[in-house]
This record gives sequence, C-alpha cells and structure tokens, in this order.
Amino acid sequence: MKNKEQDIRAYFNKLDRSFFMDRFKEMASFDEAIPIGHEQTISQPSLVLEMTLALEPETDSRVLEIGTGSGFQTALLAEFASQVYTVERIEELYHRAKERLDESGFSNISFKLDDGSMGWEENAPYDRIMVTAAASAIPEELLNQLAFGGKMIIPVGSSFSQELKLIEKDENGKIHSTVLNQVRFVPLKGKYE
Repeated sequence: MKNKEQDIRAYFNKLDRSFFMDRFKEMASFDEAIPIGHEQTISQPSLVLEMTLALEPETDSRVLEIGTGSGFQTALLAEFASQVYTVERIEELYHRAKERLDESGFSNISFKLDDGSMGWEENAPYDRIMVTAAASAIPEELLNQLAFGGKMIIPVGSSFSQELKLIEKDENGKIHSTVLNQVRFVPLKGKYE
C-alpha cells in the first residue's frame, strides 16, 4: 500500500486544481473549499486527498462517484481505478466537468446526469463508492450497490455536523462503519436530504 499511497500523493500534488475552477482561480492553492456556483463547492484539497487514500482505489477497481462537481475528485479517482462512474445532478456542472475530464484525456470515466443518492444501478456492483455530499443517513441504494469486500466513503449528518465515514462491506455482506473525521459538506440532494 505504501507505494500506492506515494503514487496517489504524487499525482495529487501535480494535479492543477485551478483547471477545475471557472472562478476564484487565484484561490486554487488555498486548502479550503471554494464555491463553484449552484451552491456547490470544490472540496478542500487535503480532504480530497484524505478521502481518496481512505478509499484505497485499486487498478482493477470499479468506482462509483456521487457528485461529480468540478471533476477534481473524479480525476484523482480515474488515475488509479479501472473505471469511474460519476453522477451529477446539476446540468451545468455535469457538462463542464465532462469537458474538462475529456480534455484531460481520461477514457475510463462514464458520466450520468441524475439524482446521485440513488446510485447507478445498471453498472453495480462497485468495488469503491465515493460520496462528495452529506447524506442525512447512509443511502440503502448505495449499500446495495457496494460489492462484497468493497469500501465507501460518505459524509453523514446534518448541515451543521457531519461525520466522514468509511463503510466496508465484508465478504459475507456485513457492514462495518468507521468515523474518519468531522467534516462539513454541501447536502446530498434527493431522497436523502
């Protein structure tokens, strides 16, 4: 794992965050969440890195990402997974992220414009699931779409207090939950607001 962690850190450090921003580019180097419009943000870089390391994408992982947003997190996942399926509910963000990621040369990303809280049933199960907005509870649909032996990172809680959780489904389908951090994400819109 050590080499994978070093590889992820190295790629993260050369990933130009400003490329994923249309406004406030001068703030790209700040370690904080920055607005990207539509009441959404590009996440704090250190948190994006922490979440990616905790998810531990493998070269053969099929990853579901809920909340494409700017595409910054998507790029990091796509570099280290075999396939990324990403869902965004805001049409303008969906199109901009797709443009950026296509321009970056990724050919292993599938995009969907939809309510991400329901996952993406057609391509399930997923080895890894990354949720980049806070749910009031862990969506049952996402748990069902997580493969045996799979991992999910998800912020859970109210708009004021959220726990970043690592959810693991063992080979018997039993769910294990670990709190990684206290965080503040925009709410996951849809069924689990």
